[in-house]
Amino acid sequence: MMRFLVPMAIAFAIAAPAAAQDIRGLEVCTAEKDMARRTSCLQSNVEFLHQTLDKQSRESRKRLDALSREAAAQKAAIAALKAELAKLQRELADLKKPKADKK
Repeated sequence: MMRFLVPMAIAFAIAAPAAAQDIRGLEVCTAEKDMARRTSCLQSNVEFLHQTLDKQSRESRKRLDALSREAAAQKAAIAALKAELAKLQRELADLKKPKADKK
C-alpha cells in the first residue's frame, strides 16, 4: 500500500502544487530549505493522507455494510411477497375450478 501511496502523493505534488493546498491539513513542503525539515514535512503529509484514506475506507465500509443489510432485508421481503402471491394464485385457481354437482 505504501508503494502506491507515495508515488501518488508525489504525482499530485508535481502535477498541481497549488491544488495541494485545497486539501485541509497538507503543508507546503517546497518552502523548506533544510532537507531534514522538508523530509519531515513530506512524511507528515504522507501520514495525513494515510489517516484520511483510512477514515474514508472505514466510512465507505460502513455504508456498504448498511446497504448490504438493507439489500438482504429487501430480498427477504420479496421472498415473502412471492410466497404470498403463490398462495393467493393457488387459492384463485381453486376458486375457478368447476365444482362437482352434488345430487
